[in-house]
Amino acid sequence: MTRLHPRAEGTPMFKNTKAFSGFSVDDTDRAAQFYGETLGLDLSQENGMLILHLAGDRDVLVYPKPNHEPSTCTLLNFPVPDIEAAVDELASRGVEFIHYEGADARGVHRGNGGPPIAWFRDPAGNFLSVLVTG
Repeated sequence: MTRLHPRAEGTPMFKNTKAFSGFSVDDTDRAAQFYGETLGLDLSQENGMLILHLAGDRDVLVYPKPNHEPSTCTLLNFPVPDIEAAVDELASRGVEFIHYEGADARGVHRGNGGPPIAWFRDPAGNFLSVLVTG
């Protein structure tokens, strides 16, 4: 591995901080139902915000924002061993996949140097994906 930037002198400010990501939604109740029931994630609520408890001890903060605008990039990628099975299961739960040019009938994109991937949106319009890794 090549270190891109040398570390600053002294004690590293954030080296041992367990940073986490977050994103906004327009309705935390709808988000809780989607992430908890539809996607089957463990979640909790604190101070009016949701916390998604992802595998690997990775929490993500989901916070309400009155003037929320959906993401223009993928916020969460869910690795799966079988993308067809994952897409079929999510579709049976009401998830609609985005059919970009080059996608198959399920909405799965293959090739272009990347892994098989399918994108969908949460109720607030944020982009999510399932993809095969490894």
